[in-house]
Amino acid sequence: MATLKDIAKLADVSIATVSRVLNQDENLSVTEETRHRILTAADEIGYTKHQKIGNLKKEKHQVAIIQWVSEEDELDDLYYYNIRLGIETRAYELDYEMLRYFNDIPFSLAEEVIGILCIGKFSREQITELESLRKTLVFVDSDTLSQGYPCVTTDFQNAVYTALSYLTEQGCKSIGLLTGQEKTTDSTEIVPEPRLRSYRNYCIEKSIYDPLLILSGNFTVQSGYELLASKIASGTPLPDAYFAASDSLAIGALRALQENGINVPEDIQIISFNDTSLAKQVYPPLSSVTVYTEEMGRTAMDVLNKQVLSPREIPTLTMLGTKLTLRGSTKEKTIQLPTNP
Repeated sequence: MATLKDIAKLADVSIATVSRVLNQDENLSVTEETRHRILTAADEIGYTKHQKIGNLKKEKHQVAIIQWVSEEDELDDLYYYNIRLGIETRAYELDYEMLRYFNDIPFSLAEEVIGILCIGKFSREQITELESLRKTLVFVDSDTLSQGYPCVTTDFQNAVYTALSYLTEQGCKSIGLLTGQEKTTDSTEIVPEPRLRSYRNYCIEKSIYDPLLILSGNFTVQSGYELLASKIASGTPLPDAYFAASDSLAIGALRALQENGINVPEDIQIISFNDTSLAKQVYPPLSSVTVYTEEMGRTAMDVLNKQVLSPREIPTLTMLGTKLTLRGSTKEKTIQLPTNP
């Protein structure tokens, strides 16, 4: 069981200081950095006896969240909402106050703001603008190692390979891709699509690659519907399955298939990506790659907290795993029973 002595050793302070911080001693004079170091140490070793320090009169340190989409768009894309929710939940546990900016980079930030968590895709010009704020930066859902900043992302390659492998094991000889193209919010850069790259690599390896099976629009329900409706109207054969790069694309495609009397999964199978709550609300419910978006947010908050307390010059990339969740849009695995000679 974790003790005050363990926390004191990890935080490099006295046991008395640990005790007074955890017991919310308002007469204790310690820096915010020391207080957060103690709270972080207590959390890391699982010390649960202390209560949250929420009643102190002194100002708390703050963390800014810069969400690359607008508040309205965030409600339409639960992926980014859940990342922000994970950040805010973890920040609350670490006793930080939050500032939120949607599709906007502030001109300046107060001294109390110790760091910025940037959710989404940012151009080099926008990163330069963020650098001018002179705060610790951590990026979520984009790889910023080449720009010199720590980041938290999803393991796209293994996620895509797992989904496509399942479909090929089901006997699918042709697998299409529904994908989208994104730009940074200042429209200066096209964002590389990692699922497209992984899909192409897998299909080439398996000798099933056909560029005509790639349908590209944007990551919305309407786009998914229009892409599939157009494909069906063209009269060209449909593949055995589609892998959709988002739940929204898959939901739109599902509607187009159903309107044309094409049954899922009997006639064509679908696996989507993200596994937001929407994936379970359609019929048939979507098999989907589950991305742990809230955990991405929590992890990013931990990276920022540690970077503030003990800065590292070498940027790190934290990559979270995924899980293939099977539902009604794919066929169940069949077991080949041995035949009698």
